[in-house]
Amino acid sequence: MLDLFKRNKKDDKKNKHETSGESAFVDSMAEVLSVNDQIDSELYTKYNVKRGLRNANGTGVIVGLTKISNVVGYDLDAENNKLPIEGKLYYRGYDIEDLVKNCLAENRFGYEETAYLLLFGSLPDNKQLNEYCRVLGEKRDLPLGFARDMILTAPSNNIMNKLARSVLALYTYDDNPDDISISNVLRQSIDLMGYFPALICYAYQAKKTYYDKEDLHLFTPIPELSTAENILRMIRPTGEYTMLEAKLLDISLMLHAEHGGGNNSSFTTHVISSSGTDTYAAVSAAVNSLKGPKHGGANIAVIRMMEDMVQNIKDYSDESVSAYIRKLLKGEAGDRTGLVYGMGHAIYTLSDPRAKLLKEMARKLAESKGMMEDFKLFEAIERLTPAIHAEVTGSDRPMCANVDLYSGFVYSALNIPIDVATPLFATARLAGWCAHRLEELVAGNKLMRPANICVQPPRDYVPIDERK
Repeated sequence: MLDLFKRNKKDDKKNKHETSGESAFVDSMAEVLSVNDQIDSELYTKYNVKRGLRNANGTGVIVGLTKISNVVGYDLDAENNKLPIEGKLYYRGYDIEDLVKNCLAENRFGYEETAYLLLFGSLPDNKQLNEYCRVLGEKRDLPLGFARDMILTAPSNNIMNKLARSVLALYTYDDNPDDISISNVLRQSIDLMGYFPALICYAYQAKKTYYDKEDLHLFTPIPELSTAENILRMIRPTGEYTMLEAKLLDISLMLHAEHGGGNNSSFTTHVISSSGTDTYAAVSAAVNSLKGPKHGGANIAVIRMMEDMVQNIKDYSDESVSAYIRKLLKGEAGDRTGLVYGMGHAIYTLSDPRAKLLKEMARKLAESKGMMEDFKLFEAIERLTPAIHAEVTGSDRPMCANVDLYSGFVYSALNIPIDVATPLFATARLAGWCAHRLEELVAGNKLMRPANICVQPPRDYVPIDERK
C-alpha cells in the first residue's frame, strides 16, 4: 500500500519556488505593493464604506433574506447601541436547544434530522427520516476508484485543501454536473453529504501515512450508521467507539450545521451560487472560506492554546490560570495575537447557546473518561477571562464562551486529530451550505455584484523609456 504514496521528488525544489532570483524579485515587489495598495483609512469614513460588511456598531450590513436560520445575540436601543441578552440560535424557526434536548431525551442521533430540516424546511416524521437516511446511506461509499486516484495517490498535508480539491474532482464523476435545476442540485447536495465523512477520513489517513510516516488504516463506511459513527469508525486505527462518544460528536455536528446566512462561508455560497455555477464549485468555495483561520480555524486555535497553557502554568489554580490569561491578552503567550480563543463572539453577548449545550455533554464525557481536571481548566477559562479582559483592555463589552471553547475540549477528549477539527466543522456545515445554495436558486436572485469606489486618481501615460 505504501507504493501508492511514492512520488517523483526530483522537482521538489523547483515546485517550491525556492530559486534565489525569484525570491529576491518577490520580496522587492512585495514592498512596492505594500505602498501602492495602501488605502488611507480616512477614505472609508469619507465614503461611508462598511468595512467587512459591518456597520459602525458592529452589526452586519443586511444583504439578503433567508428562512434557513437566525442568530440572536443582542437587542438594539433607540440609538442602535447593542443591549446584551442570552443568545439564541434557530434552525428554520426551531430553537437549537429544543432540537438537541429532544434528540437526547429520545436517545437517538440528530444530525441527519437536522440536515433534513435545513434542506427541506420542516421536521421529518419517522418514515421521511428513514427514507432520507436510506438515500444518504447509499452515498457513503465514494465513486469507484475515487479514493485511490484522487486521495491516496495525491495526499495533502492540509485536509481542508484536500477536501476542497476532492469536491471539485467529484464534478468529473457526475453525469450531469452543470444542471442547476432544484432537483439536480438537491441530488448533488445529498451525494456530497453522504461522501464527506469518507473524504475527510481518507484524506487524513493518506496525510498520516505519507507525511507523518504512520500506518495506514482504511475502513469502508457503513450505510446504516450515522454520520458521527462513520467518522469515528473511519478515523480511528481500531474503528472502535462508544455510544457516548458518537452521541457527543453528533451533537457537535448539529450545533455546527448552520449559523445564519451572514457567516463568511454561507455568504460565499450565496455569492458563488448567484453566478449560476455548478454545485461542486460552490461547495469547494465554501470549504476554502472555512479553511481561513479567521473563520473555521478557531477550534484548532483553542486546542493549541490549551496545549501551550498546560506547558506553561505550574498548576491549575485560579491564580496560575489568571496569570496565563493576562499574558495571552497582552500578547505575551500563545500565538502572541492578544486573543483568548474560545471566548467572545461577534453576535452573542451574554451566552452562546451552542457552547452551553456542548458544555453539558462535554462534562458527561469528562466524567466517563476521568478527565474532570482538564474539563475544569476549560471552565476556569470561561469563568476568569471576562473580568481579566475588561481589566487588561479597558473594554466593558460582554464576553461569553463561544462554541469553539468546548469544541476544543470535545475533540481532544475524543482523540480527534487536530488536522481533522476544521474538516469536521465543514462536514457539519455542509448541510447549511447546501440549504443556502438551494434557497439562492429557488429565489432566483440576481448576480451579486456589490460596488467599490475607486480612490486612485487618473494618471497620464508615461512611455517606458521615460519611467523612473
